[in-house]
Amino acid sequence: MIRTATPADVPLIHTMIRELAEYEKASHEARATREQLHEALFGERPAAYAHVVEDGTGEVVGFALWFLNFSTWRGVHGIYLEDLYVRPQARGAGYGKALLTELARLCVARGYERLEWSVLDWNTPAIGFYKSLGARPQDEWTVYRLTDEALAELGGGEQG
Repeated sequence: MIRTATPADVPLIHTMIRELAEYEKASHEARATREQLHEALFGERPAAYAHVVEDGTGEVVGFALWFLNFSTWRGVHGIYLEDLYVRPQARGAGYGKALLTELARLCVARGYERLEWSVLDWNTPAIGFYKSLGARPQDEWTVYRLTDEALAELGGGEQG
């Protein structure tokens, strides 16, 4: 069962984010607190959205956390999937596909024309799974990121 996350889901989503960071060999980068996650999802101006998937017993075994992006070329919103995670013991049962199907359904229903995400180039199980659904890599694009000191240095300068 797929459902929209509720505030009561925040602690478990936060735990699963930490599990995902560990899997991606980046635990040291996962600094978000439960309070920050709650504010991002359920604050006065939500910046992100989440869906959870429950197994047959009602236990939450995965989540998708996403936000809206915008295509200037197409003139409409899309969904950017920040995190998709299914706990190891629940993988292979269709939960990941169910979460992606729900996001695709939202795109179609709302007139969004893109569902996008990033995947680590070494994560071959995920890459194979995404390709099996018809997703295609955008090899001509390279992601750039400013964080920490570089972001502070650039953002701390005066406009001119």
